[in-house]
Parts: sequence; structure tokens; C-alpha cells
Amino acid sequence: MDFSFTQEQELLQKGVREFAEKVVAPRVQEMEETKNAPVDIYKAMGQNGFFAVDIPKKYGGLEMGALARVIILEEISRVSAAVGMATQVFYLGIAPFLEAASEEQKQKYLPSLAKGEKLATVAVTEASGGSDPTGIVTEAKKEGDNYILNGRKIFITNSHEADIITVVARTSQDPLQFSAFIVEKGMPGFKPGRKENKMGFHGCTTGELIFENCIVPVENLIGKEGDGLKIALKAISETGRCGMAGVALGILESCLEEAVKFANERILGGKPISVHQAIQARIADIRIALESSRLLTYRAAWLKEKGMRCDVEFAIAKYYSTEAAVQCAKKTVDIYGGYGVMMEFAAQRLYRDAQLLIPSAGTSDIQMIVIARDSLKKGKK
Repeated sequence: MDFSFTQEQELLQKGVREFAEKVVAPRVQEMEETKNAPVDIYKAMGQNGFFAVDIPKKYGGLEMGALARVIILEEISRVSAAVGMATQVFYLGIAPFLEAASEEQKQKYLPSLAKGEKLATVAVTEASGGSDPTGIVTEAKKEGDNYILNGRKIFITNSHEADIITVVARTSQDPLQFSAFIVEKGMPGFKPGRKENKMGFHGCTTGELIFENCIVPVENLIGKEGDGLKIALKAISETGRCGMAGVALGILESCLEEAVKFANERILGGKPISVHQAIQARIADIRIALESSRLLTYRAAWLKEKGMRCDVEFAIAKYYSTEAAVQCAKKTVDIYGGYGVMMEFAAQRLYRDAQLLIPSAGTSDIQMIVIARDSLKKGKK
């Protein structure tokens, strides 16, 4: 199993890092202060092909695969986890089209998504259904050539920026039957609601979506009626969790860089604090967590590209890397001492952003259930 990058992947990594440092980094403080999403940066990312990596060439994509997505997310999140989070949800929004859309739907939507002319997201979570998606109460009733959607979605990333939303709604009294619909910005009866005020990911919008007799043409049904939950869960388990692990890698890399730099520059007692073994132990822990998280995430992405089962491997990668990001961001704050809680230093931002990784794309408890059930099933064979 070879995880060394191809020449194409090396060029991608170099290009994304340069973009992140030149375009994203100068805007981080502005995002922290205003909490506004940098839509112009998203558009520039699209123009540079960052959203096209998973999309087949026949639809204007680059067809580079899951590892390319991880590379982009790691490099962007190293500078801004908020932009990284928004980016990974754009990938999540594209996933249902790649997995389940008709040829007509792919031809209609994928070219504009590949170029970043249109931005995408997925709307599953509701006040009554998050970790348990079967609690969804948003419903879609078929009336002639349309479906009529009614309900509210909450905690939706890119809620106010997305042009194309895959919405999961109940289409039957069957408690497990849901369907997936393509909803476009501007459709009658659809509007974004409130924006959430989060502790981290400033510059990445999280909000609610409101559907009040929203009219959706029947041709905007993805797959068949009843396929919605399967489509959404596959996107979340293989693309969303991969994305969260990629964002965690960026935070971990930034933690290591910040910790090393501060430890070498901070002088106490006439010596840099890097000479102290307690500081060295924290830095070693961060390095080990970064390298371990990379191996888990890269392997899961490799399995995805080989067409092999990868949902449990992404659950493992998501759990380990996001928990590690929280722990290592705390270690970075500890190394900084009093400076670690000052808003002008990056350590506190890394810690706040890392906390938001845990509930996204399934909480740590959900990942543990997925991992445990698979392990128990294998143990019966």
C-alpha cells in the first residue's frame, strides 16, 4: 500500500498551499471579527478547480479522487478551518449527484458545481432529528408534477451561500421512508432562516432552512422515492466524515507549527521554553497525533478510490483525528501559557475551531457505535 503522492497530487498540494497562504490567510482576522462567509474566496477556489477534483471529466471535473479532496482540505484548514469546513460541505453537497443523480441531473448541475459557479450543501438535520435522522419531520407531498415541501432544517453549513441543496424529507407514513430532493435558491416557498452564533468556525455560515409550501418539480427527485436516507447517509459516511478528518488534519498541522514556533521563540530564564521536557512531550504528542491521523485518513481515502468499502474506516479516521485535534489544540494553548487565551494569537482560535469538529458529520459517540457494531459483526463470523 503506497501513500506517496503522485506528481499531480504534489502539484495540487503546492498550489493549494500557495492559494491558502496568499488568498485565505490575509482574511482570517476579518472572518474572526465579522463572522461573514468569504463568498469571493469560495468562487476563487472554484475557478482554481478545487471543487472539481471528485467530478468526472465528462462534466467538467478533474476526476482526481478522494485523496485529492483530503489534500485540499488539509492545506486550506491549516490556514482557516472555517474555510476548510465550508469547502468540505461543498464536497458533501456534490456527493449525492455523483452517487445517485440521473444522467440528466448530472449534466444540469455538475458543470456549474465543478467551476464553483454554484455552491452546494445537504440538508438533513432538524430539531427532531440529528444523530437519529429517522426523527425528520419535514415532509414532501406529491401534487401533480410537483412535490410540496414543508418543514425546517437546522445546523446546516453553507445555509445562506448554497445555491443547490439536497433536502431529505419524509414522503410516506413509513417511519423509515425518506426521499432526497434538489432544491435551488429562489424556488417558491424556500428561504434561509436565522444564522447561528457559533464559538468557532467564524467565516463559515451555519443556519436554518425554511420550506413553506416549497414547490419542487418531480424531476428534482434524486433516485427513487424512499432512497433519501440511504443517499444522505452514504454521502455523510464516505464524504462528510472524510471531510471532517481532512479539516482536522489541517488543524493538527497548524497546532504543530504554532507550538514549535512559540516554544523556540519564547524565552524564560534566559532559555527558550523548548528546552523543557514538559514542552517537548506536548510537541511530540501533537506530532504523533498528526501522523496517526494522516495514516488513518489517507488509508480510508485510498479504499474509497479503489471502490472498496470505507464507511467504517472513515468513521475511525473521523473519530480519531477530530478528538486528537481537540486534545492537541489544548496542548498548544498550554504551551502558549497566558498568551494562549489572547485573541490575537492563533492558539485560541485552533482550540475553538477544533471543538466544532466533534458534532459535525456524526458525533464521536455515533462514530464509536458504527465502529463497535462493525467489530461485533465481524466477531460473529
